[in-house]
Amino acid sequence: MASIFGGLATEAYDRTYSDRELVRRIAAYMRPHARRLLVVTLALLTLAVLSAAFPVLVARGVDRLAVGGEEALLLRLVAFILAIGVLIWGLNYVRFRGFATLIGDIVLQMRSDAFSAAVRHDLSFYDEHRSGRVISRVTSDTHEFGQTMRLVGDVLNQMAVVLVLMVVLFGIEWRLASLQLVLSPLVFYLVKGWRRIARKATRQGTRAMANVNAAIQEAVTGISVAKNFRQEAAIYEEFSAVNAESYRINFRRGLVLSTVFPVLNALSGIGVALILYAGGRAVGIDVISVGAWYLFVSTVDRFWFPMMQLAAFWSQFQSGLAAAERVFALIDAEPSVLQTAEDAFTVTPGGISFEGVDFYYSENEPVLRDFSLQIEPGESVALVGHTGAGKSSLLKLLARFYEFQGGVICVGGHDVRCFELRLYRRQLGIVSQSPFLFSGTVADNIRYACPGASAEEILSVAQRIGEGEWLQTLPDGLQTDVGERGARLSLGQRQLVALTRVLLQAPAVFLLDEATASVDPFTESQIQEALDLILRERTSILIAHRLSTVRSADRIIVLREGEIIEQGSHGQLMAAGGHYAELYDTYFRHQSLQYIEQEAALSA
Repeated sequence: MASIFGGLATEAYDRTYSDRELVRRIAAYMRPHARRLLVVTLALLTLAVLSAAFPVLVARGVDRLAVGGEEALLLRLVAFILAIGVLIWGLNYVRFRGFATLIGDIVLQMRSDAFSAAVRHDLSFYDEHRSGRVISRVTSDTHEFGQTMRLVGDVLNQMAVVLVLMVVLFGIEWRLASLQLVLSPLVFYLVKGWRRIARKATRQGTRAMANVNAAIQEAVTGISVAKNFRQEAAIYEEFSAVNAESYRINFRRGLVLSTVFPVLNALSGIGVALILYAGGRAVGIDVISVGAWYLFVSTVDRFWFPMMQLAAFWSQFQSGLAAAERVFALIDAEPSVLQTAEDAFTVTPGGISFEGVDFYYSENEPVLRDFSLQIEPGESVALVGHTGAGKSSLLKLLARFYEFQGGVICVGGHDVRCFELRLYRRQLGIVSQSPFLFSGTVADNIRYACPGASAEEILSVAQRIGEGEWLQTLPDGLQTDVGERGARLSLGQRQLVALTRVLLQAPAVFLLDEATASVDPFTESQIQEALDLILRERTSILIAHRLSTVRSADRIIVLREGEIIEQGSHGQLMAAGGHYAELYDTYFRHQSLQYIEQEAALSA
């Protein structure tokens, strides 16, 4: 099978669960619905008894009629059959409705658990694993599991009917009943041997589908870039290749799962022939009655149909277990960011210290080595340096998005590993390099950090920036629809929305990874005013790409390859003529008023 299903990589967090472990986990999801499960089970058992009673009743009626029964007997027989049919209809409604709601609630909870696990995972998790594959586990795999569970009711009902019928048949003629069971071990051994192949096939099929989902998600997310470079055909070709691979894998999976049926049909045919032959001879020598033989013949299909359904279900069941296995692997994936305690300390505007911190994204990619930095309470520090110097990594470590491998990071005198993460991050004001806005209005995005904020509070905070002039540039003010990912706003407007959101949050510590794109002078002045409001009485770390932001900081830290090589004020560092002066000439000089005036004089 390796030659057929090889080449589809597993995720690093994937694990193999035994059938017993999976069933135990699934049973845990059923436990809160025990009463509903009991009602459905009772309905199922009653259905089995009534379904088994139907051929028994007909067989007894045939025997009575064969010896000269009256018309009244026939009418009573018809009435009983009609009553049984109505009861079966009603009980089927209870069974199907009960199972539908039960499975729906289980899938709802499983999907909620999977999504909760996905949003709790660290950013390093998404650096390593494609988000489209994670989405596939939350959506496609939970759906696959639900579809499998819906088959359970049908199979259990059929098996219950078989058990009831076999009790009746053994009571009538044990030799013919035993004959029905002769081929049963062959079916179960066949299914047991099929289990491992079916599980492997379904695992590969779901992985192939996850690749399709990942390709779609990546293509849709990056569609603007594809259109900019006229690469629509290229991304379609990439999708077509992944889609074709999924087709081949799942087609072979279908072949693997379907080859069991011809064998079962052959066994069923042999069973029918044996029952007909043996039963016919038994009737001829007056061993059993005609009605009893009719009962045996009519139950052949009732016996073999659930057997075949069980085999079909077993393949489907392996598919459902494989899907559940992938979902549970996502839920059980160990986080890389670990808290040594869960103390609910309140973060105060205290100092921040990095003491001998070592950090790397991978073993061959060291970022910080024995890094130390002390930031005083209420101090604002600007980090500057070339790309790869470690500036963004410091912010990510402080926010606990990544785990550092050595040293200690403290905030307000407490190790960041001892904070309860949810409460800790609530007191951090973070503005990323590319401010992300959710679909909705400007007010909705400002309120995101403080869901309970009123419209008046949001307006008051927004008007503190440039007396609210930036709101006048928006078509509908705070009610302006930002579009998907904030696409209807300019970069400067998105930055102002993100900064207003932090200002409303009033965090104890502020972290800014400033965007590199330039903005017009009017927007820059508004952004700087918002920064000034946020920086007051807050300990802050700023990754600066604008001269105005660098100069607003109390201290400038110059980084190179994860080490501090210079620090001081703008004037001190320029006077030293070191690396900062080189960075100033490269990144900041063209933003200075002196440079602009010189350029204007030269062009005059």
